[in-house]
Amino acid sequence: MSEQRADVPLDHDYDGIQEYDNRLPNWWLFTLYGSIVFSVGYWLFYETFAVGRNQTQAWEREEELAAQAQIEREMGKEVTEESLLLMTKVPAQLEAGAKIFQQKCVQCHGPLGAGEIGPNLTDGYWLHGPAPLQIYNTVMNGVLDKGMQAWKDQLGPVRVRQVVAHVLTISGKEVKGKAPQGRPTAEWEKERAAATPPAAPTDASAPPKTPNGK
Repeated sequence: MSEQRADVPLDHDYDGIQEYDNRLPNWWLFTLYGSIVFSVGYWLFYETFAVGRNQTQAWEREEELAAQAQIEREMGKEVTEESLLLMTKVPAQLEAGAKIFQQKCVQCHGPLGAGEIGPNLTDGYWLHGPAPLQIYNTVMNGVLDKGMQAWKDQLGPVRVRQVVAHVLTISGKEVKGKAPQGRPTAEWEKERAAATPPAAPTDASAPPKTPNGK
C-alpha cells in the first residue's frame, strides 16, 4: 500500500487559521481538464469553423421552420397582416420576393426601392398606406390613376405575398432617392388607430349581473 501523504500546512496564518497544501483529487482535476478541452473543441466547432449551429443560430433556424410551416398552412386562407409579417422571417420567401422585385418592380421603383417613376419605398412616406395589408392590396389591385398596375393576374396571390414581404423588409431603410411622396407613416398609423373599433370589454370591466342573470 502506498504511504498516505501527511498534511503539510502552508506558511501563512490568518487569525490562527492555517491552510493545508493538499493535492487536489483526481476526479476534480479530470473535470477541470476535460472542461478545458471541451471548451476549445466547442469554440472551434461552432465559432471558428462554423461546422455546426450555435444556440442562437439553432433558435433562429427553429423560428424559420416554424414560420415556414405556418405560412404553408395559411397559403389557402385569407391573407392577414400576421401572415404577411410571418413571411419576412423566412429567408426563402424573402429571396423569392427580392427576385420578383428585380424582375417586375425596378422599372418604377429602382433596384433598391428608392424610386424612379414610382415612389421611394424605403422612406417614411406612403401614398396608399404602410400597413402590410395596404401594401398587399396596392400590389394586387393596383392604382390605375397613379400608374400602378394590378399584379394579381401576372403574379398570383403567393408571389404577391412574397414581393410584399420584400417591400416590408426594405421599408424604413431610408435609401437616398426620389423625394418623399404621400403622407408620413405616423399619420397613416394614427388614422388606422382612429378607425379601429374599440376592443370588447373584458369580464372584469363588464357590468355586474343581476340576481336573475340579466
